[in-house]
Amino acid sequence: MGRPASGHEGERNLMEYVDLDARTGDLSGVLDPTPYLDHLPSIAGELPPGARAFATDPAHYDFRGLRCVKDLELRHLRVTGTDGDALEARFLHNCWKHDADLVIRYTGVARWSTTIPAAEDLSTLILDEVLPHPRGCRHEAAFRDGTLTVVCRDLDAVWTEALCRTGGGGPCRGRGRTRVTR
Repeated sequence: MGRPASGHEGERNLMEYVDLDARTGDLSGVLDPTPYLDHLPSIAGELPPGARAFATDPAHYDFRGLRCVKDLELRHLRVTGTDGDALEARFLHNCWKHDADLVIRYTGVARWSTTIPAAEDLSTLILDEVLPHPRGCRHEAAFRDGTLTVVCRDLDAVWTEALCRTGGGGPCRGRGRTRVTR
C-alpha cells in the first residue's frame, strides 16, 4: 500500500499505512495494520527512542493481547510543560480486553490537533500509527468519533495498573467479567 496523495500543504488522509477500511473476501470495513507493520522495520531506526519502543512493541497490534491499543478509551488530553510544549493523553482500559491503562506523554510538541468533540467523555481508539517526522515523530490515532494527530520530539508510552470500572474497583484482570443474574 503506497502513501495516499496529499491535498493542501500539511493536509492528507489520516494514517498512511494502517488500513481502517480493508477488505477480506466479501467483508469490508476490516481493520488491517499489516501495511504499516510491513513498512515499520524500514522506518523504525528513524523514530525517536520512545516512539520506536511504542510502535515496535509486538503487542501493539495484537488484537487478542492485553497491550493492544485498539479499544482503549481516551479519558483526557492535557497540555503540560512550562511552555505548553508537552501533551499528555490518558487512555482507560476496556475491561473485556485490557488489564492496564495507557498514558502517553508527548515532549517537544510542535503541533497537535483533534477532531474529537469536546463534549465526549470517552472516545474509543480504533488504531494508530507512529511515523518519523523532521521534528521527531508524528503519532496519528483514529477514534470512533474523531482523530488525534501529534507532531513531537518524542513520546513516552507507559502502561499503568488499572482499577476495574466494572468489577468492583479492584485491579482489572482483562478479559472482562460476565455477570449472570437470575
